[in-house]
Amino acid sequence: MYFDALPAEIITHVFLSLPTTAAASSLAATCHYFHNVYHKQRLEILTHAVDAEFGPLDDIIQLVTHNDSQPAHVQRHVPVSEALLQQVRRVGRVAQRWEQLYPFKKWKTDYSNRRLLTSAESRLLRRAVYRLWLFTKAFHTRHHPRTGRNRPEVVAERALLLHNWTTTELAEMLDVHAILRDMVANNICPSNGKIRQKFQKRYPDSNQQLLFNIHLNYPPPPSSNFFATPGWIESGSGNVASRLQSSRFHEPGAEGWGDDISHYYIVEDMMKLDPEQILFLRDQCPLKAQVEAYVRTMFEGGEWFVNNGETFSETLGHVVRQRGGDFQALKIAVEDGEMGIAVTDD
Repeated sequence: MYFDALPAEIITHVFLSLPTTAAASSLAATCHYFHNVYHKQRLEILTHAVDAEFGPLDDIIQLVTHNDSQPAHVQRHVPVSEALLQQVRRVGRVAQRWEQLYPFKKWKTDYSNRRLLTSAESRLLRRAVYRLWLFTKAFHTRHHPRTGRNRPEVVAERALLLHNWTTTELAEMLDVHAILRDMVANNICPSNGKIRQKFQKRYPDSNQQLLFNIHLNYPPPPSSNFFATPGWIESGSGNVASRLQSSRFHEPGAEGWGDDISHYYIVEDMMKLDPEQILFLRDQCPLKAQVEAYVRTMFEGGEWFVNNGETFSETLGHVVRQRGGDFQALKIAVEDGEMGIAVTDD
């Protein structure tokens, strides 16, 4: 039987069952008949493909359509368009990167249990990424400075967003939040101890004593400095290995972000970055100077960013207690794999 003898309804059903947008485009290029069927229902087909590949689609729409004119917890319903789907794909690709990184961070020391995520788990992870991203976009801004973070009306506003989701879904978000924190604390802003540990592991025979900088809280940018420009950040100069290389012009100890206490507060500040920004720093800014330059250029005049830690964790604890739960017990359940994205089967 020739393809053009198949009813259009069957071809449409095949298109709507495809798992990716690339698969839909490839099938549409098979013949003129498929091409015509595809273009007659292009938006519907792409919507289904985008939801299968990057979904849940509704959570992405809540993220990309959020603005300051409407409270974050209010559900928004917008018509699907080509422009909207372009934004959805951009956000979805970020979530897919976290799908790849999750197993390495979740089971970083438990190698025997490390595995790929199932399709259902991948969808849960993407959903958690989108929801954390929405929280960051709504509440980690210059409109939420340190001085107002604990005001009852501000806490209530943040809690309204988290109340949209069940405790199980909040546990999934907490699981992904821990992965983001691990990335920030160990890959983007490693502590002095982590730098010392990595240096000794890479150069076990070296007797060099690392010199750590104790001035860590984002020094003000110089009046004109090439190293504080976006072009230098995006040039990708340096790599992870060069962070530990000792030379006349580079001291590995200068890559440390402080000891336990000071490092904790640096990580709290940096956790206000969204998942896309964290990935950018991981991929493009291996050196401390690059990370500092990125923060200065992205948040120029942003005194609100410094010494003003993320608010997701404390808001989640507030919501769990409002529901009569135990936040510490929830954290332990996520750490033990009893709740979260990849739940351990007993």
